[in-house]
Amino acid sequence: MELDRIQQALRDRKLAGWLLCDFRHRDLLAYRVLGLDAGKLTTRRWFYFIPARGEPRKLVHTVEKGKLDTLPGSKQVFLSWEQLHSSLRRMLGSPRKIAMQYSPKNNIPYVSLVDAGIVELVRSFGHKVVSSADLVQMFEALINEEGYRLHKEAGTLVDRIRSEAFEQIRNAVATSNGMTEYDLQQWIMRQFGDHGLVTDDPPIVGTNEHPADPHFEPTPQNARPFKHGDTVLIDLWAKKNVPGAVYYDITWVGISDRSRRESTQRFLRL
Repeated sequence: MELDRIQQALRDRKLAGWLLCDFRHRDLLAYRVLGLDAGKLTTRRWFYFIPARGEPRKLVHTVEKGKLDTLPGSKQVFLSWEQLHSSLRRMLGSPRKIAMQYSPKNNIPYVSLVDAGIVELVRSFGHKVVSSADLVQMFEALINEEGYRLHKEAGTLVDRIRSEAFEQIRNAVATSNGMTEYDLQQWIMRQFGDHGLVTDDPPIVGTNEHPADPHFEPTPQNARPFKHGDTVLIDLWAKKNVPGAVYYDITWVGISDRSRRESTQRFLRL
């Protein structure tokens, strides 16, 4: 956690503090901002308040009283909901403007993670709750030099696989070997594994109207063989299989031709 930088950012924005909280891993952004291990068991609510000035404050359940011990600051422990309410009121102090993982009208759903009840509770103490979106962008969404390097390395490999995938289509059309959208998707997945890449979902490979469904998934049942004159979309994304890796994501569209020269010229990058 970058405490000094966070507190400076709060002062720059004239905010009294940033309240981060969680219940059963609902807010993974809070874990990443604070540098907590999201893999550890969490069954009770916890709260961590970073004031614009001074020492942070923790509020944890007695069953998991050591949950925030890796973080700086004083600690209060609660058991009943009445203790939670009274302790949180004391922790936040007099009514002020406080940032939380909240987005007015859910306009930014990625950061709108605190449930309405907690927002209502904090407001009932007289505080004004504002969105932490700008803070999250500063302290969670920025890529460091290592992440950028890994992103570039993944890009080189993914783009090479993309080029070879279109060559597979050209060959399939020229030889009428029966390769389908699904076959090519699985070929790409094997290439990812061979090149040390991982992905959270297989790539999209679709011909003609199939990609009109943005989340089209080729299967052995719905996949078509590639034919001369087909429009083809390949959407693929992957990252290096190492800690801190950043995804590379690219979409290309082309027209399948028997001629290598024509097919190469007619592929379009999106």
